Amino acid sequence: MTAETDVRAELLAERLDAATRVAALRDGLDRILDDTADRDADDEHDIEGASMPFEREQVRATLRQATDRLAEVDAALGRLAAGTYGVCETCGRTVGEQRLAARPSARTCLPCATRRPRHR
Repeated sequence: MTAETDVRAELLAERLDAATRVAALRDGLDRILDDTADRDADDEHDIEGASMPFEREQVRATLRQATDRLAEVDAALGRLAAGTYGVCETCGRTVGEQRLAARPSARTCLPCATRRPRHR
């Protein structure tokens, strides 16, 4: 196996995990919305009501994160196909093996990732 084949296999495994997570979270959110669709809109006076808006928003936030992760992995697969995988999108230098091992979908090298914009 080549290094590119190894990276592709790892990214595809990550993609499968992310896609599975997104699907499960969407199903969970759909269940929550279905379960609360016939309830009163007055969550404040419902014994279980106070936790329902929190639970909905928690699942929505987690779903957004999982969807973002899936998009990151898809973008990394696109860079791999284009031959730009492992090249920093900011400075053009190599991202670095250790960074890619820790985060295979990394778009930037560590110095660029940790650089903070300066405020004037």
